[in-house]
Amino acid sequence: MVESSVVMILFGSFLLLLLLGAPISVSLGVSALASFLYLDENPIKFVQIAFTSVGSFPLMALPAFILAGALMEAAGISKRLVDLAESFAGPFTGGMSAATVMACMFFGAISGSGPATTAAVGMLMIPAMIDRGYGKGYASAVTASSGGLGVVIPPSIPMVIFGISAMGMMAPPEAIAQYGQFQSVSIPKLFIAGVLPGMVLAGGLLIMNYFLCRKHGYKGTTEGWSASVTRGALRKGFWSVLAPVVILGGIYSGLFTPTESAIVAIFYTLVIGFFVHRELKIKDVMRSLETTTWLTGRVLLILFTATVFGRLLVENQIPAIVASSMLEMTTNLYLIWALIIFFLLFVGMFMETLAAIMILTPVLLPVAYNLGIDPVHFGIVVVCCLSIGFQTPPLGENLFIASGVSGTSIEEISVRALPFAIMSVISVFIIAYIPQITLFLPRLLGY
Repeated sequence: MVESSVVMILFGSFLLLLLLGAPISVSLGVSALASFLYLDENPIKFVQIAFTSVGSFPLMALPAFILAGALMEAAGISKRLVDLAESFAGPFTGGMSAATVMACMFFGAISGSGPATTAAVGMLMIPAMIDRGYGKGYASAVTASSGGLGVVIPPSIPMVIFGISAMGMMAPPEAIAQYGQFQSVSIPKLFIAGVLPGMVLAGGLLIMNYFLCRKHGYKGTTEGWSASVTRGALRKGFWSVLAPVVILGGIYSGLFTPTESAIVAIFYTLVIGFFVHRELKIKDVMRSLETTTWLTGRVLLILFTATVFGRLLVENQIPAIVASSMLEMTTNLYLIWALIIFFLLFVGMFMETLAAIMILTPVLLPVAYNLGIDPVHFGIVVVCCLSIGFQTPPLGENLFIASGVSGTSIEEISVRALPFAIMSVISVFIIAYIPQITLFLPRLLGY
């Protein structure tokens, strides 16, 4: 009886506060605190759990990657990556918008953030596409849709958060008895597992882009494809292309951890920005630090309260109840995958990605274990599903950024982004139903 009352207070107050328009961190914190007081627990425990959640070493990667992304934009690294992607486009159907997808892949391999990728690439590519005759709405939609690749192509901030959330969760004994020992979750393993799924999502966007551009008559560059132009862009962008190689190469070779790699990315960017490109100024560094402080503070507040919320869920056996309810409904793996995917897509439309991961991982990971799903594979599917939320209203952060850059209404961009969202959902089902796509590279590299 106490458990059901706590659940009512926890979810009831959380949903009520959201409906009243309270920020998600406030909604999570107040509902968790109300449950603590109902259980007659010392509120100090609330603070202790929350403080522990933000004191983990892997979490240091979060502000560092945000700062690295902001500095790379100021240092001219992102502009050179976009120029390189544009040089590959040539005069082909949809070449300019295909270059936008490729540029988002390049920048995603540095920033780890969907909105940061959309902003950095959109500032350069949306005006360029409009100049080449692309519709404002279409140029904005393809950029907003491709920006979601920033959280799937490693390094990825949501993967860091999933790794932290999943590391402390052991597989249930009955799942181990049925399926054997599960592999452990680690952030480097998640990073390397995200490479091929990221390419599957990008491939889906490129296919949809080709058909839509053929329908609308959108072309690539007017001057045609040129090997000398590509060589020139590659020469100018050499140090920019080297950035993801240094970051990811260091992680996978074991030279440094993901947290350390983020610090390496910052120093690499400072050296290139000040001494090679000579475009980085002290005021740019200060602006980047300001952006990082604001974004990190916002994320940590959510993490602070979501951890306490998740702990209450676990202590009241909610994940176990959800797992048993789903398994009672059906034991068909493909049907349960479909239920999980559609649920995550729905949540991603209304909830900030990092908060959704922290709240839902304790609930859904036990379901995955009970079905014999590999936790790394599950984590990648979760991140891929929630990445689609960046391009779907009403939350759709990428839509707001693309709208701000192009001056197009959110409604028009949302309609234009719908085919890309559908293609991304199909890609997610392929990734979920064929686990080898996710697990091939980690196994190949001995993880």
